[in-house]
Amino acid sequence: MKILHTSDWHIGKRLSGRDRLDEQRAALDEIAAICDAEKVDLVLVAGDVFDTFLPSAEAEDAFYCAAKKIAGTDRCMLIISGNHDDNIRLTAATALSEELGIYVYGNAGHIPKLCGGRRVYPVEAGANHIVFRTGEEEVFFNVLPYPNETRLKEDKNSDEKFLDKMVRWMNAGQAENKKNLPSVFLSHLFIAGGSVSEGEREIDLGGARAVPLSALPPCDYTALGHLHKRQSFKNNVVYSGSILQYAFDEAGTKKSVVLFDIGKEGVKEMRRVELHAGKQLVRLQANGVSDAADLVRKYPDCYIELTIFLKEPLLASQVRELREANPGIVQFLPQVTQEGEGMKGVSLRQLSDSELFRTFYRKKFAQEPSDDLTELFLSMTEGEDEA
Repeated sequence: MKILHTSDWHIGKRLSGRDRLDEQRAALDEIAAICDAEKVDLVLVAGDVFDTFLPSAEAEDAFYCAAKKIAGTDRCMLIISGNHDDNIRLTAATALSEELGIYVYGNAGHIPKLCGGRRVYPVEAGANHIVFRTGEEEVFFNVLPYPNETRLKEDKNSDEKFLDKMVRWMNAGQAENKKNLPSVFLSHLFIAGGSVSEGEREIDLGGARAVPLSALPPCDYTALGHLHKRQSFKNNVVYSGSILQYAFDEAGTKKSVVLFDIGKEGVKEMRRVELHAGKQLVRLQANGVSDAADLVRKYPDCYIELTIFLKEPLLASQVRELREANPGIVQFLPQVTQEGEGMKGVSLRQLSDSELFRTFYRKKFAQEPSDDLTELFLSMTEGEDEA
């Protein structure tokens, strides 16, 4: 059985207010084309289909169109909810989608309807597992959508440790593999030691909810979502990564999907297939506005994070000049070098609240703010911090 593993579509996600829906549609069209070219039997989507619990109508339309195109007439899809998805909302259309070979797990307790008529089709399903067959070959899938007590309808206040719960949840699905079939674990979680991108929210960096590799259920392949950077661990534990660059620390990285064959002999011919859709993110640095304008012109059709080193604050007219040079600039990081003893190379991020306010006031009104006005501003910010 040939399988394609993808995750973290984040349909509807923006970049500093920039709509990226067309880029997301293009990436999903590219995945559909890969499925056709590679004669993929089954597509795994390891969570975070959407970027928010309440996606726009346009984002939902993009998902439904992409899923139908990817499933085609003979293929199946197996989708789970991630932490960005409303797990109930994502599964609302299963009565229709299962007829099209699209199986979605998210609503705890939902057991998919077994629908045939395709080259690959399910022959067994439960609340946390499903078995697909193509020809005489069957593969078992242990399915765990983004896990927490609320989503799995369990008591948060029990004395059971979270890792013990995780092991119980993961093993519950694996225990259903009565025939000892070739198996895949599909989930959306954080593996301890995984590399996190700036664009990911709600990752458990403290470690309390990180899952060690040793706790994962024994299977031939573990298809994960949650982390946007593509990465893999021993024993075929793989994050496919997001379909687009969603944060500037991903600048220069390649996006891809994972293809592999699985059968009685285990996993064979596992490889990544790169995605080319979507604008590239670049991080640039320049000394002064003139050099910055020349530099950004060399990166058309990209999204740019521009660090610019200045001797005085960036003016609105200079911002307009740079945006005219390249409309793709989405983030300015001005680094203001202040002349004077002990202030060389100081950036705006290093200034105190009062220094920031005085810098802003000078830029706006071309004069120093009074001490009383500065004190009033500081008293207001202190009140906000206490709230």
